[in-house]
Amino acid sequence: MKQRNQTAILAIILLFLALLVTGAAKTPSMPALEMHPFFYLAWGSEGSGDGQFDLPYGIAVDSHSNVYVVDYRNHRIQKFDTDGVFVTEWGNFGNGDGEFNTPHSVAVDSNGNVYVADSNNLRIQKFDSNGVYISQWGSPGNGDGQFVTPLGVTVDNNGNVYVAEYNNHRIQKFDSDGAFLAKWGTFGNGDGEFHSPYDVAVDSSGYVYVADTGNYRIQKFDSNGVFIAKWGAQSNEDGQFVAPRSVAVDSSGYVYVADHYRIQKFDSNGALVTKWGSLGSANSQFQAPHGLALDGNSNRHYAD
Repeated sequence: MKQRNQTAILAIILLFLALLVTGAAKTPSMPALEMHPFFYLAWGSEGSGDGQFDLPYGIAVDSHSNVYVVDYRNHRIQKFDTDGVFVTEWGNFGNGDGEFNTPHSVAVDSNGNVYVADSNNLRIQKFDSNGVYISQWGSPGNGDGQFVTPLGVTVDNNGNVYVAEYNNHRIQKFDSDGAFLAKWGTFGNGDGEFHSPYDVAVDSSGYVYVADTGNYRIQKFDSNGVFIAKWGAQSNEDGQFVAPRSVAVDSSGYVYVADHYRIQKFDSNGALVTKWGSLGSANSQFQAPHGLALDGNSNRHYAD
């Protein structure tokens, strides 16, 4: 607990400025790794005041580079500008409109609407960019449009919303108003099956990437849930995973995975490009990062 508190005090959200360096030619057995990004900025401390956190989990960035952070045990969303300056906050503990019970992740669409996986209220809530409540959907269960522990949420270029359900071991897809569109996945370790998925991301072509946490892998699907590829196994070796809890995709199609105490970057087919991070509380170190997001300038943001 002491180390966790030190982590929260020293660096909660790490903002990385990418050094996108083209690597040498890669082979499947021994990839040539590009240089990793350098540390740029951190903000936050432990507490419940403006700009403070009690377990920051999810993170998202809008088209204006504003940063939204899920403050898990403070049951709220906090919004900052790109330099970490506090802008606004909303939410408190409860189950009414705009209230939360341990929210886990956040996503922002191209219109600035904010979607929150309100995990223990078993629903998705939708807000405008200033936190004004718009709508919600979801109820307890395993039917279409129902949830059991919705952890991950993301939005594609068409405004469709994808939700990763930890205990229903599936992905559900909705339109921006919460109308059910599709679902896929059951419990298991086969292609298209899941074990406690934590997070989901969509690239600009509509391909869906799932952090299949309990199976220690990433799975890739088309926008309708048709299985395409998978990579990873349980290991701390390069390209493998210990606890893949968050996944994000940049504008070039590179896939980033927050894994226990490090970040790993892959191409869209799962070939390792680079990695960075180590266990600790100093700048550029991590302790179980849960949130990972990228902005339009390829800056990487982490909720640690």
